[in-house]
Amino acid sequence: MERVSKVRTSDEIDTARALVWEFFDSMKERYPDMIDTIDDYFAKQDVAGELADFAARFLPPRGEAFLAWHEGEAVGLVLLKRHGEGDGEMNRMFVRASARGQGLGRALGEALVAEARARGMGTVWLDALYRHVEALPLYESLGFVRYTNTDAFHGSDARVIHMKLVL
Repeated sequence: MERVSKVRTSDEIDTARALVWEFFDSMKERYPDMIDTIDDYFAKQDVAGELADFAARFLPPRGEAFLAWHEGEAVGLVLLKRHGEGDGEMNRMFVRASARGQGLGRALGEALVAEARARGMGTVWLDALYRHVEALPLYESLGFVRYTNTDAFHGSDARVIHMKLVL
């Protein structure tokens, strides 16, 4: 049985943290040519600090975290965090390779967009890398559009894709 749920318990927070680390490990495997960029992102986002303070960053009232479940196991996640005043940012969308093709990425994306709308956010922002061949079409099908901003994270690097969804 597939489902998506909001993270609430300490065990779920620990599971979400573990999936974030798994996400970054998978990114480094997929993008060996961009390890410096990934490490730069990791540092600028203060990922370790965010994870240490998970509840304050990614749970209400500041954010939201969703886990995707397949056959009783947490196999994916997506995080919603504040982005400026009144907007949100989609972070760390990840589904394990063993669980892909089950519609879990779509379910996670739809849950995040619905939550952002329910909170009255104006725009949801995200950054992705160019080889996210599974995720980029999914984001576009959810209504995200690409934009260019040289002031954004690695904004002049064509391998970094910037997208937004105006709600």
